[in-house]
Amino acid sequence: MTLALHSRPVRDASVEQAVRRLVAEFSGSAGDRDVVRVVRTCRQELSGAPVDALPELVERLARYRLRLSID
Repeated sequence: MTLALHSRPVRDASVEQAVRRLVAEFSGSAGDRDVVRVVRTCRQELSGAPVDALPELVERLARYRLRLSID
């Protein structure tokens, strides 16, 4: 996910890392686009969380939601 900051894009490592791992983990169960959508939504919802905690929080929440969607 790329965030715009003063018209200059900033890469969001918490999203990129989570997408990479979760696409591999859920291959065959969830499509890549679905994983990206869920991870981006989780990242937006966690926007008030401490920056250092974002990678773990985003990935955990996205994993939880993906598991719910395939069960």
